[in-house]
Formats: sequence, structure tokens, C-alpha cells
Amino acid sequence: MDNPERFKNILKGIDMVSKELDMPAVYPIHPRSRKMMEKFGFSVNGSIKLIEPLDYLSFLKIEAGARLVLTDSGGVQEESCILGVPCVTLRDNTERQETVEVGANMLSGIDSDKIMESARSMLLKDNGWKNPSGMGKRRRGSEEWLRREVNRMNILITSIVDLKIPAQQTPSGGEVFIH
Repeated sequence: MDNPERFKNILKGIDMVSKELDMPAVYPIHPRSRKMMEKFGFSVNGSIKLIEPLDYLSFLKIEAGARLVLTDSGGVQEESCILGVPCVTLRDNTERQETVEVGANMLSGIDSDKIMESARSMLLKDNGWKNPSGMGKRRRGSEEWLRREVNRMNILITSIVDLKIPAQQTPSGGEVFIH
């Protein structure tokens, strides 16, 4: 997020997705990204909700409840595929090409119109894709671990207090999730 034009285009694309698809966008913003927003003089309106970074299990719980994930993270691309949540990758390439091949992920780059087009397209898709991460022993173990953790979270994390996120910052499910 060191490039102001790139960051601005991504924020504009997220704002477009949130407004045009009538879905709040939840962005657990990294401290460095927040610092760069301030440095560049950027702000977000009510369609993008900035929250503090989350611990991994809280992050997975919110990711699992999202309608759509926007990310530049390879790990998040893989997680959203396993969790059955459509993903738009805000890059021109990915090291998780298998997520694109099964239809769980689409590359948009940073053009705000392309982000919007990709989000709309992913939301229209059936999320019954075959999980490519199940190939091979190591990946199969990762998938099983992730599913176990999400199930465990649904049992253990039953209230906002358990998440340790203030109520005004806690997504209710069905949002666009950004990482």
C-alpha cells in the first residue's frame, strides 16, 4: 500500500462494491496500511468499516460468514476457497492458481471498475466448487485442520464478548470482507 494511486484505486473499488451491491465492507486494517492512509490523506465513508486487526480464529470466523472476500493474500484466497466464500484477488496474478481454476477466485487487478465487475461475477457463481486444496496429504491435512478450527470457533465463540471485538465493530455476517 505504499503506492498512493494503487491504494486509492483499491479503496474506490471496495467502496463501489459495497455501495452498488448494498453490502457493508469490513476491513481489518493493518497498522501500516492505516498509517499510509493517513499519510496520503485518504479517508473512507460509511460503506467501508475499518476495524482493528483480528486474531486468526476471529478472522476465520468473519471470513467464513462473509458473502464475498476481497484480498491480495494467497493464504486468504485458499481459506475462502475451502470455506466456500467467493473471492476476488486484487492482483494481476496469484500463486493459488488452483482457486481460479475451480471458480472460487477471480483476479481483478486494482482497477476499480474491474474490481466491481469481478465482485458481481463472483456473487453470481455457484459456490459448490471442488476444493483443490484437498489434493495431496499435506493439503488435505490443512483443509481438515481449517474445517476443524472453524467448527470449533462456532462452538467456542458464541458472543461478541468472546470475540473481544466491540459491538460496533463486529460484522453480522453477509458482508464483503477485505484482507
